[in-house]
Amino acid sequence: MGSRIGELDTRRAKPAPKTADPFYSSRAWRELLAAIFKSRGRRCEDPRCDRPRGPWRRIYGDHVVELQDGGEKLDPNNVLLRCASCHTRKTAEARAKRQAEAHTPAQ
Repeated sequence: MGSRIGELDTRRAKPAPKTADPFYSSRAWRELLAAIFKSRGRRCEDPRCDRPRGPWRRIYGDHVVELQDGGEKLDPNNVLLRCASCHTRKTAEARAKRQAEAHTPAQ
């Protein structure tokens, strides 16, 4: 007989689910990515990638400095091509850093 008692989530505030910015569907973004893929190739550029030679199912154009942190939207120097696992890792790290900074008392 299984237990009917569920697991208790003790976090005070759960992070909001990530939603895609409509900018990433824009013509300007798609054109920039096409130009970057043409000049750099369709490969993961993350120096921490554990599969630097692929294969990759999908390559993302990822802002090095995220837009919500003041990054330039259409500057190719602010875009790094990343495979899905590198993109997920970098996004989680940036989110954790933002949350830690938000909870650090001002000095």
